[in-house]
Amino acid sequence: MYRNIRLFILLAALSLSLTQTVFAGGGDGPPKDMLKGVFTEVNAEARTGVFVKDGTTETLTLTLPQGMAAEDIMVNKKVLVSLDKQKADGTIKDVSLMFLDMKLKTALTLLIVGLIGGLLSGFIGSGGAFVLTPAMMSLGVPGAVAVASNMCHKFPKAMVGAYKRYKYGQADIKLGVVMAATAIIGVQIGIRIQKYILNHFGNAGSNLYVSFVFMVVLVLVGGYVLYDAYKLSKGKGEAKVSNLALRLQQINLAPMMHFKVANVTISAWVTIPVGLLTGMLAATIAVGGFIGVPGMIYIVGASAVVASATELIVAFFMGAWGSVQWGLSGLIDIRLTLLILCGSLIGVQLGALGTTYVKDYMIKLVMASTMLIVAVSRGALVPSYLANLNLIQPISPQLEHILSQVSFWALVTALGSAGIIITVAMISGMRQSGQESITPISAQVTAHD
Repeated sequence: MYRNIRLFILLAALSLSLTQTVFAGGGDGPPKDMLKGVFTEVNAEARTGVFVKDGTTETLTLTLPQGMAAEDIMVNKKVLVSLDKQKADGTIKDVSLMFLDMKLKTALTLLIVGLIGGLLSGFIGSGGAFVLTPAMMSLGVPGAVAVASNMCHKFPKAMVGAYKRYKYGQADIKLGVVMAATAIIGVQIGIRIQKYILNHFGNAGSNLYVSFVFMVVLVLVGGYVLYDAYKLSKGKGEAKVSNLALRLQQINLAPMMHFKVANVTISAWVTIPVGLLTGMLAATIAVGGFIGVPGMIYIVGASAVVASATELIVAFFMGAWGSVQWGLSGLIDIRLTLLILCGSLIGVQLGALGTTYVKDYMIKLVMASTMLIVAVSRGALVPSYLANLNLIQPISPQLEHILSQVSFWALVTALGSAGIIITVAMISGMRQSGQESITPISAQVTAHD
């Protein structure tokens, strides 16, 4: 007991000291070259625009760059403006609509997306952001706003899912708290990375970064998890602790901790990098679960059921902390947050229920297949983002339209397939569970006769 308390104090002190010193100012608003506000008028002949900074009456006269028409400036709508650091005359580098127009079709789409994201969250333990963030970006939400709004919706949903999974005896609270302690540090690092990108490359750079990281990490992690799920489904392997986790558990480096639900005894230092990466990715691209869950499975040694449940505890702490940080930056669209949350709160309970009726490999199969399809969705847009940043030759409007359609339909496929797989698996598991409960009764009646 004393050893565990000592570890908790150590991690808490480390989190506090690093947050207050190394990463102080992580929530101090957008970078100085990123402006929030409204254009009140645009002069096409002078190629200037009158800009009012958000929360003030201060006005600025900004210069339109070459290649940007006056019609590209959205008047009387809140926008994010990136300034060209190479020029001192307030030349605009990039302008993007901060909050999209909310129409009935958009609202319904967000509700459905939230429902399926909630299913994934309750079922595989991820916050579901690896489908929610790309979905919002596909609707026209800037990458930074999508990340911030997604993180804000995460913690109440994760709280509901974690409570459900805890009631089923699947969540390891102690492991979740230890992971969350270092994940919060990772959140601070991630927020500063995202702000650095906004500062130097504008919203186009943020979109490129989010999409590229999504694509790379989803392919690597999703591919490995899919291979593992395939072996288990074909009977070529058992749901057992990985060799890497077994070797790490043999490292006797104080402080050692025992996690009862996960049935693991391991050095706390092994959990630190997993938590750190989980938090960092959660803050930069609003996704941490597809690092946290595989990390707990293949590095810590927890089962897929326990890892997916415990990740919801980590997601709650990360989401709450990140929401405060992004809220101070003014990048959260509360409309997106609430609409997605409405659908997610229903989906997360259904997803959590589904885990009680399926085998371990099914959770891995859903996680992997969804990751790989979403990777295609984000990867299809990378060429367009590269062209917008002048890193490659401009692509034709026809090709850009094709890539946009590929991205959209790949995302729809990911959402649809995940919902169908989870629903079918849950119904099949419920039927099998019902038959198993009936069989002993039938046997007793036959024996009595």
